[in-house]
Amino acid sequence: MIPVGYMYKTVSDRPGWLKTDQVSDICSVSACVSEDFDDWVRHWKHNGYWFFDSPQIIEALAEEHRISLDKMKLFFYSVYEQQWDDENSEWVSFAPEASFTTDVVMPKKSTLLGYDVVAFSAQTSAECSPLSCNHVAEEQTVNPHCLLDSFKEAKQLIESGAFRECEPGPYRIFEVCGVENT
Repeated sequence: MIPVGYMYKTVSDRPGWLKTDQVSDICSVSACVSEDFDDWVRHWKHNGYWFFDSPQIIEALAEEHRISLDKMKLFFYSVYEQQWDDENSEWVSFAPEASFTTDVVMPKKSTLLGYDVVAFSAQTSAECSPLSCNHVAEEQTVNPHCLLDSFKEAKQLIESGAFRECEPGPYRIFEVCGVENT
């Protein structure tokens, strides 16, 4: 897994339209249900993976632009080094956007919450997480955060075609960790 960075998010409770009692909240990488802080892309402080190298970068932006992070949770993400090309049904390499500096600071302490599968059709920022966005969590076993419990399970679901009728890929597998706010 490649460390790709941090994001502050407002974690939403399971929305009523997601019909599964397995899920209590949504800790997906995408911002479709649990929103990322502000309109962060416009600040152009993200790294080549379209996350932030450290919590301090986000906190400085929040202070400068008077964005409250009080009710948000801090996440740290790592990603599998290959993405699933859904058109050719194969794993292929990808790289960070070279025009952005990428120098991720590892968290001192984090808690593994699970694994997410995320669509990256534009090859930039995270798009949809089919477990929540496309109701796949209604058909597959997920944990209370609407994430999968293992990398192996995420990879098997992708390869089996469980996300075939969802958002267009490629798909990337993310390790989702909670981090104590700094």
